Amino acid sequence: MKKILITGAMGQLGSELTTVLRDHYGANNVIGTDIRRPEEGSPLLEGPYELLDVLDGQKMAEIVKNEKVDTIIHLAALLSATAERNPKFAWDINMGGLVNALEVARENNTSFFTPSSIGAFGPSTPKKDTPQDTIQRPTTIYGVTKVSGELLCDYYFQKFGVDTRGVRFPGLIGYVTPPGGGTTDYAVDIYYDALKKGSYESYIDKGTFMDMMYMPDALNAIIQLMEADPKKLIHRNAFNISAMSFDPEMIAAEIKKHIPEFTMTYQVDPVRQGIANNWPDNIDFTAAIEEWGFKTEYDLAAMTKDMLEKLRIKLNIKDR
Repeated sequence: MKKILITGAMGQLGSELTTVLRDHYGANNVIGTDIRRPEEGSPLLEGPYELLDVLDGQKMAEIVKNEKVDTIIHLAALLSATAERNPKFAWDINMGGLVNALEVARENNTSFFTPSSIGAFGPSTPKKDTPQDTIQRPTTIYGVTKVSGELLCDYYFQKFGVDTRGVRFPGLIGYVTPPGGGTTDYAVDIYYDALKKGSYESYIDKGTFMDMMYMPDALNAIIQLMEADPKKLIHRNAFNISAMSFDPEMIAAEIKKHIPEFTMTYQVDPVRQGIANNWPDNIDFTAAIEEWGFKTEYDLAAMTKDMLEKLRIKLNIKDR
């Protein structure tokens, strides 16, 4: 990767990835794009930044050609819970944007990364140790677009030779940018409320396990995969990856080690709970380890300690 274009740079993942990639490859070599412009003073403006609607394929192509981009990282998408409220719009953004980005990659011979998700699995997928290759019949529009995206990226690699790569991200937990409408967002919200209120009302029910990953590990995974030897990649576009699997009680118990007075209650959201019930409890990511050396540094304990420390600084909270 020498010159990189990122779509969806203002999202939870994109905002942090843009900064990390600029640290790795130089600020002028990473172009952030999104449909909105960040506020003045945003780290996203410390390097090239362009307004871009991913449904405008012509504008995307112009930026790639003018800036001599050799890698496209396509992150722009509607997440699970948000997508379920507007399925048609989700399809237009998630698939229309992806087709445009893949076409630009094909026409300009760029490498290409886009994330899939554990949302690509469904109720008929094995919930325990979910295999890399298994049945995928999701029951959400988000999941449908993710499965479709995996197949489309495979097609562009096999048909046109586009160097497509991707992972199935679990829930991503970070402190820099608030999440944007995902089912796993409770695992971010709980840290904020623990520090600000000393309590949290969970919309995900007790005993609901989902795979999760701390943002630094997720960012590193993208770099690891994009720098991997293409000859060793068998699956390419949909590697299972994860760092941990836990339910709400487990994350609450870990928080209580740092904030003993913390309490949690439940007000289950039927929509997001229904989505979570159809996802795996934990996935098998052996293929990612074997094909490109995937590894993580944070487990639940280490992540909780770091999240609370970073959020105390961000929120200027000293009494909890």
